[in-house]
Amino acid sequence: MNTRRTFLKSAGLATATIGLGIPQMAFSSIKVDPLFKISLAEWSLNKQLFSGKMDHLGFPILTKKAGIEAVEYVNQFFKDKAKDMAYLKEMKTRAAGEGVKSVLIMCDGEGMLGAATAEERTQTVENHKKWVEAAKFLGCHSIRVNAYSSVPWSTSEQDYKTSSDLASAGLHELCEFADGFGINVLIENHGGFSSNGKWLAEMIEKADHPRAGTLPDFGNFRIANEDGKAISYDSYRGVDELMPKAKGVSLKPTVWDDMGNESPLDYSKMMKLVLAHDFHEYVGIEHGEEGREWESIEEIRIELENVRSALSKEG
Repeated sequence: MNTRRTFLKSAGLATATIGLGIPQMAFSSIKVDPLFKISLAEWSLNKQLFSGKMDHLGFPILTKKAGIEAVEYVNQFFKDKAKDMAYLKEMKTRAAGEGVKSVLIMCDGEGMLGAATAEERTQTVENHKKWVEAAKFLGCHSIRVNAYSSVPWSTSEQDYKTSSDLASAGLHELCEFADGFGINVLIENHGGFSSNGKWLAEMIEKADHPRAGTLPDFGNFRIANEDGKAISYDSYRGVDELMPKAKGVSLKPTVWDDMGNESPLDYSKMMKLVLAHDFHEYVGIEHGEEGREWESIEEIRIELENVRSALSKEG
C-alpha cells in the first residue's frame, strides 16, 4: 500500500541520516498519508436542509466541527445557484476558511443519460454542463450523475443490454465535455440496473472514456421492489466489481445480499476490499439518523478512524 511504502521510505531515510549526524527531530514533521481519507456527503443532512433548519452555505463549517475535512455537495441544495458566481465564490471562501476540501457535486434531476433518443441525451448533457463548470470552480475532482435510462428495470436480457447501450452513449458524451475542465463523471449505483454491479461495471467500460468512473455506494445495491420484496445485489461483490474505476466511495452503514436481505455493514471487511484495489482517496459518509444526524455522523467517523488505525497496523 502507498501508505506503507511511504512510511518505510521515510523510516529508512531517517535511519540513514541519523548515522550522518542529522538530528532525528528533523523528521518529526514528516506526514504519512492515511490509508484513506474521510469526507461527508451533504445528503446526510437532507432533512435539516429541506426543512430550512440548516443552510447550505454552513455545510463546510459544520462538517469541520464534526471532525471531517472534506465535503461532497448535492446540487439539490443550491439548484438555482450553479451559475451564480457570487454564491459559488462564497461557497469556496467558506470551505477554504475552514480548511475543508470540496470533493464532488452529486447531481440529480437533470435528465436521463440513457434517454431513448440522441437529442434527449444531448439535452441531458447540456443540463449537466453547468455542474461541471461549478465543480471546476469549487475545486472538486468530479460530479456524480445517475445512469437512468428510458428502459425500466426488468429481468429481460434485451432490456439489460439496451439500457447499457443508451446510458453509456450519454455518459461518453458528457465525459467529452467534462474532459475539457479536468472533471471526472462518476456513476453511483442508485437503483434499477445501476444497482447491479456487473451491469454498471460493463456500462462504464462501454462508455470508453478516461473521465468515466464509479462511486460505489455500500448501501445502494437494492435494485427494485417486486411483490413487496426487495430485489438486490450483494454489496461486497458489487463494490469489488466497481472499485477498478472508482474515484470515491460512499458509505452507508448497511449492506445487501443477493436474496433481498439487508444487514449491518462489516466496516473492516468492506474497507479491506476497497484498499485491495489500491484506493486511498475519500470515503464519503452518507448517513444521518433523523433527529440525531450529527451524532450518528460522528459515530461513523470514529468507527472509520478506528478501522483505519487497525488496518494501518496490520500493514
